[in-house]
Amino acid sequence: MTNSIEQKIIHHVLDAIADQKLHAGTKLGEQELVGVFSCSRAQIRRALAMLTGYGVIDLIPNKGAFVSTPSERESRHVFEARRAIEATICKNTVQNAKSPEIARLRAHLVEENAVTAQTSRAEVLRLSRRFHMILAEIGQNDVLGQYLEELTLRSSLILGCYGTQRSSLCATGEHEKIVEAIEGGDADLAAALLDHHLSHLENDVDFSARRGSATALASILDVAT
Repeated sequence: MTNSIEQKIIHHVLDAIADQKLHAGTKLGEQELVGVFSCSRAQIRRALAMLTGYGVIDLIPNKGAFVSTPSERESRHVFEARRAIEATICKNTVQNAKSPEIARLRAHLVEENAVTAQTSRAEVLRLSRRFHMILAEIGQNDVLGQYLEELTLRSSLILGCYGTQRSSLCATGEHEKIVEAIEGGDADLAAALLDHHLSHLENDVDFSARRGSATALASILDVAT
C-alpha cells in the first residue's frame, strides 16, 4: 500500500469507524476534510470514492459523503456472511496453529482479560475485532482475510449504531473457549464455538435504538502522524 494522502485519509477514516469514533450518519464534508488533512478536494474525493468499496461510506448525489447507516436487513446479512467466512478461517487456523500461534492468541486474550469497567466500549470492540483478524492471519488465506477485514469494519459500524453494552462485553470468555478448541486441534468444535459467538453478538444487537451523535471531524480524526 502506497503512503499517498488518499491512503492516509482512508486509514484514518477506517480506524475511526472501527474504533466507533465516527458514527453512522456522520457527514464527511469535503471542505472540513480538506482542512483536517491539508490537501485538495480532488484528493478527498478520490479517497471517499475508494472508501465506498469497504461498504462503510455512502456517496449521495448533491448531498455528499456520509458514514453508512446499516439497515436491520443489511446488518443480519453482514453477520451471516461473517459466519460463513469465519467457519473456513477457523478450520484453517486449527490446521496452521502451532505453539507460536497459540502463544500469540493467548497473549491477545491477556489484553482482553485486562479490560475493566472503565475501559471504553470502543476499545473493547477494537480488541474483539483484532482477535478475529488474528485468526484470519493464522489461517493464511489472504482473500478471506480481506473479506473479513471489510466485514469486521461493517460489524463495528453496526455495533456502534445498535449494539448494547452487553454485546460489547460478552466476548472474552467465548474467545477463550475458541482458543482452547484450536489448541486442542478440534476444528469442528472451534468452528461451532465461533458460530455461536457470532450469533450471540448478533442476537444482542438492538435494532430499536440507535447510538451515536454528530461530532466535529477534526476532533475525531487524529492526523498527527
